[in-house]
Amino acid sequence: MEVPGAGRNRRIGPYALLGSGRTVGGGELFAARTDEGLLVTVTVAGPEPAANPEFRDRLRAAVEAARRLSGAFLVPVVDADADAPLPWVATRFTAGLPLRHAVDRHGALGEPALRVLADGLARALAVLHGAGTVHGGVDPDSVLLTMDGPRIGALGLVGATASPPPSPTDDMFGLGATVLYAASGGEQDTDALPASLREVIGGCLYPEPSDRPTAEQLVDYLEHQGLPAPEGGWLPSAVTADMAAAAAAVGSARAVQVPVPPRPVGAPGRGVSRRNVLLGIAGGAALLGGGAAALAFSGDSAPAPEGRAGGLGTTARPTRPSGARTTSAPSPSSEDGPEPVVLTGPDAVKAWSRTGKRAPTCLEASDKVVMVVTDKATSFMEAASGDRAFDALNTRNSFGANMSTYPTAYADGVFYLLCDAPGQWGLLAAFDAADGKVKWAVNLAASDPGGAKIVSNYGRQYLAASGGTVYVCGVVRDYGRKFSTDNPITGYIRAFAATTGKKLWQVQGTDINNVLVPPSGSRLLAASAIPAKQPGRVQMIDAARKGARGWKVPLRYPSPYYGTGWPMTGYADGHFLFAGGKGDTLSVVDAATGTEKWHQRFEAKNGDRVRMGAPFSSLDGATVYVPIGSDLAALSTADGTLRWVATLDGASDTGGANLFTASLRLGGRHAQCSADTVFATDSAKTLWAIDAATGRARWKYSDPSQPDVGFRWTVGGDRVFIASHLTMTAIAADGR
Repeated sequence: MEVPGAGRNRRIGPYALLGSGRTVGGGELFAARTDEGLLVTVTVAGPEPAANPEFRDRLRAAVEAARRLSGAFLVPVVDADADAPLPWVATRFTAGLPLRHAVDRHGALGEPALRVLADGLARALAVLHGAGTVHGGVDPDSVLLTMDGPRIGALGLVGATASPPPSPTDDMFGLGATVLYAASGGEQDTDALPASLREVIGGCLYPEPSDRPTAEQLVDYLEHQGLPAPEGGWLPSAVTADMAAAAAAVGSARAVQVPVPPRPVGAPGRGVSRRNVLLGIAGGAALLGGGAAALAFSGDSAPAPEGRAGGLGTTARPTRPSGARTTSAPSPSSEDGPEPVVLTGPDAVKAWSRTGKRAPTCLEASDKVVMVVTDKATSFMEAASGDRAFDALNTRNSFGANMSTYPTAYADGVFYLLCDAPGQWGLLAAFDAADGKVKWAVNLAASDPGGAKIVSNYGRQYLAASGGTVYVCGVVRDYGRKFSTDNPITGYIRAFAATTGKKLWQVQGTDINNVLVPPSGSRLLAASAIPAKQPGRVQMIDAARKGARGWKVPLRYPSPYYGTGWPMTGYADGHFLFAGGKGDTLSVVDAATGTEKWHQRFEAKNGDRVRMGAPFSSLDGATVYVPIGSDLAALSTADGTLRWVATLDGASDTGGANLFTASLRLGGRHAQCSADTVFATDSAKTLWAIDAATGRARWKYSDPSQPDVGFRWTVGGDRVFIASHLTMTAIAADGR
C-alpha cells in the first residue's frame, strides 16, 4: 500500500497516523494519536481485501469477538471500522520492538528468553482459541517484545483476509516458526532450539496439523518442566535500549496520508458463509459431495476404472452392478439386499453422571473400573456407580487422545498409560485394575538413540496391549530432516513385557507405518510409508520373532501412503482387514499367511467418490463393520455377505452431510463394540448405540460440547463412558 510523505496530515477515523507504517500480514501498521493525545496502533487493510465484501463480514465478526477478550499477552482491540473505504483496526499502543527487528539487529535469543516468548504466545493464543477466535498472523513481524513479555494483537488481520480462514493449528505452526526464528537468528535451524523446547516447539511444526499441540497443552508442558524464570529483565540489554528509543521516537512523529479508494458496493444481505470442513490425514479426505455415498457392492477382483460410480441416485439400496464377478460369495443384489436402516432412536437414559475438578484428556475402561486421566492426575471410578474406586495417582497426560494419538490401553486386568509424573517425562506405566496401584513404569525417553545430542523425536502415537506384550508405536522425526511427499517417514514399534515393563525388542523403518495390534495373537500389521504416486503394501510384523518382517501384500492402486493413518486397517477372527485401491475396496487376508480370503469393492450410487474409514469388528470377530460416509455396513467375516446398512440422516454441525466420524479417516476410536451393540459417533456430535443384529438404533446421545474430531469416550463391558468437559457420564448398552 502506497503511503505518501509525512507532510500531509491525514486521518483514519478519529486517529492521526504518525510516522511511516510497516507491513504486517494483510495490512499496514501505524502508530496513531487521538485529538486528546492518546496513542494507539492502527492496522489498515490494503485495497485488495477492502474490495471484497466477504472480507469485511469476516473482519466485523472477528472484531466483535476480539473486543470481548483480555489477557496478559494480548494487545486489546479498542476501535475498528469494517465499513471504512480502507477497513482498519485500532489496538492499545504498546511500547516495544517487533521480534523480527530485535533478532535481525541483535541476534538470536537465549533459552530463558525463548521460554518466556513461547509461554507468552501460547497463553495469548489459549485465550483466543478458547473464545473460538483464530489469530491467523503469528509471525516475527506481528509479535511485539515488551519489558513485561511478548505481545500479539487480539486480532490478526491476515486471519480475516485468508481464504480459507486459518485454524488454531495454523496459529500453533506460526508460534513454532516464530520461536524457532528467535532461537536460530532467522536461519530456521531446529538444532538451535534448547533441549527444554525442542520437543514441544518441534511438535508445533509437525506437517500434520492434528499432531500439533494446542496452546493450552504448550502452556502446561512448560509449566510442568518447573524450570526457573529468568532473573531481572527477560531480554538482552541491547534490545531494551532499542525499545526505549523506539518509544521516544513515537512522540515526535508526524502524520502521514493513506490513499482512499472508492468504496466497494457489496451484495445485499451478504454475510459470512460457514465453510464445509473436509477432514483427513495422509493426503486423503472424505470427499462426499452434498451427501453421504449410498453404497453398492462389487466382488470384481480386477481393478475398476477410476471414477466408476453407480447411477441409481442417492437413496438407492445396495446392489450388485451389472456384470460384476464375485470372489467367493455373491454380492447383495437389488432384489435380495437388505434395505438401509435410517438411524433414529430415543435419547439415552444416563446410568450415572459425576462432575470433577479437571477435564479428562483420555479414558480407558474395564467392565468394573474406569480410568480417568487429566492434565494433573489419574483417577479410577467404579463403572457401575461412578463412585471413587481407588486413590488418585500423580501420573498425568496433558495432550490426551486426539486424531493421531491414543495413549491408553487395557488388557488382562491391567490399565496402561503413556504419561508424565512430577520430575519424570515420557513414561509408560501399568496400573492394576483390581486396586489401582502402579505395577511398573519405564522411561521411554531413556531408550531414545542419539546420546547427549538429541537428534530424533520418537513421537508416541499409539499404545496397545495383547498377548502379554505392550506395544508403543509412532513416528521417528529427525530434527534436521525436511518433510516432503517424496521423503518417506520412519515408523517404529517398541515391545515391552506386560508383567514387568522390560523392553523386549524394537524395530523401525520406512516400511513401518500405521501399525495395527490385534487383540490376540502375535502378528501385527504395518503399512509401508512410501513416496506419493507409488504402489504401497501392507506387511505382517511377527512379534514372536522380535519384530521380524513377514509376508507382504501389495495394494491395488498407487496412493499417498507416506503419512500416518492410511491405509485404514482392522482385525477380525484371525484375519487382517485393510482398505485397498483408492479407498473403495475392503481386502480380507489370513493373518498368518497373507492369503486373500475375499475382497469387496464399494461404489457410490450418486457419483460421489467412495472413501472407506477404518474397518472394525464385533468382539467375537464374526462381523466386520465398514464406515463409508453416512453409511455403516455390516458384513460377514466368513464370506463378505452384507447383513445390514445403517444410514445417518440430517446435517453435521458444520452444515454438510452428517457422516460417521470413523469414515473421516481420522485416528483414535470413533467406533467400538460391546457384546451385542455397535457404538459409533457422527459429525453432528451424536453417539449412536446400534443393535449389532439388526442395524437399528437403540438410543442416541448428543453433546455439542464435544471436540470437532469426535467424542472423548470409551466402552467397558456393557457400558459406554463419556467425558464432557468436567462431567463423566455412563450409559448402559441398552440405554436403560
